[in-house]
Amino acid sequence: MSDQATTQTKASFDSLAPVYDPLGSLLEWIAFRRWRERFWPQVRGEHVLEVGVGTGKNLPYYPQGMRVTAVDLSEGMLARARQRARELGVDVDLRVMDAQELTFPDATFDAAVATFVFCSVPDPVLGLRELARVVKPDGRIFLLEHTRVNKPVIGRVMDLLPHFNRRTVENVQQAGLEVEQVEELAPGGLVKLIVARVRST
Repeated sequence: MSDQATTQTKASFDSLAPVYDPLGSLLEWIAFRRWRERFWPQVRGEHVLEVGVGTGKNLPYYPQGMRVTAVDLSEGMLARARQRARELGVDVDLRVMDAQELTFPDATFDAAVATFVFCSVPDPVLGLRELARVVKPDGRIFLLEHTRVNKPVIGRVMDLLPHFNRRTVENVQQAGLEVEQVEELAPGGLVKLIVARVRST
């Protein structure tokens, strides 16, 4: 994937940052909040990486005692995550970083997390390979993601919409990860909870 696509993605989220939370508030209240509450108790590990932290919507759900490093491509989104962390009193290490090119050494984290992120990463397989690289062997990667609906007509419509037709389970496998769990949280598989294991070498 070209650097241009990554630059465009960053610019898009920088421009969206001031209105991102208000625009998504209704959906967050109706559904996303419940999915996050269901998702985060499954995450295990002392030191966890969250990629695509955005404005910090996951911060209220971090398990107590977990050390979290959270990154995002957009400085505008991170500014709001920092403000949210201060308001909530959450201790989190927030950094500007591209999920496709993480600067952490190999096997840094016990686990990695992404929620509603890989529908926007220009090269999702590259990003997932980076997660696999920075998570310790036999560690887990936890994903809560929009995916292509497994209904023929709706799926074909989604194929017309950029990034909304991602086959994330297949991308996880293509990245060399072992899929351990797939749970459909919305009709037709629109939202899936995916747990994958980093294979030991």
